Amino acid sequence: MTVFARILAILALLVGFSLPTFGAPKKIVMSGLFGSREIHSTNMKSFDKWTEMWRRHNLPHATAETPSAQPEGAPCRGLARIQCGRDAWEKFIADHANSSGFDLLEAVNEYMNKSPYIVDPVNWGIPDYWATPDEFFLKDGDCEDYAISKYITLKRLGVPIEAMRLVILQDENLRTAHAVLAVESEGESYILDNQIDAVMPHGQILHYRPVYSINENGWWLHQVKRFSR
Repeated sequence: MTVFARILAILALLVGFSLPTFGAPKKIVMSGLFGSREIHSTNMKSFDKWTEMWRRHNLPHATAETPSAQPEGAPCRGLARIQCGRDAWEKFIADHANSSGFDLLEAVNEYMNKSPYIVDPVNWGIPDYWATPDEFFLKDGDCEDYAISKYITLKRLGVPIEAMRLVILQDENLRTAHAVLAVESEGESYILDNQIDAVMPHGQILHYRPVYSINENGWWLHQVKRFSR
């Protein structure tokens, strides 16, 4: 077993998210998110939940070009919640088409955080499910679902993929696994978190220990030698 495989096996026991098989590292950054050492790889084979989420999101019924089938004034109940949520999402995106920088991050974080938090075993009947925005509009979701919908919203608003990452981490205060979105803007990496509406620079958050992060171009293993700073 390689050193990287051993690290992943240990981390898999510490957090409730599945960890992938690490391919050949492409780049090592000594001071990354939350002060971690980052090892980058483009081997995405083991990220089934991530790739399956994108497959569902890209189905024709989930695209922004699908015309609204929800009559005006109809109640947003049952499956109609998807279209209601999508219509509201489209309006939000149109309203913020000219927004950028920190103001845009704050707006997206606050908008998505309005949805109720529901854990996957209750919502989907399985331990871990990564929802598309449509599924999030229908059934709400848990931490990675907020982060995914924020990622896709910012992508549609012109934020480059390489500036964003879904981060799987350990919340040292609550002693539980958690997920947030990290976005680089104007030379700073900001954290969009469903637990708070405030958008914070990653260096100001001391109780998160990153495990791995991912976007559409690759993923990063995070190593933290000392959690206290």
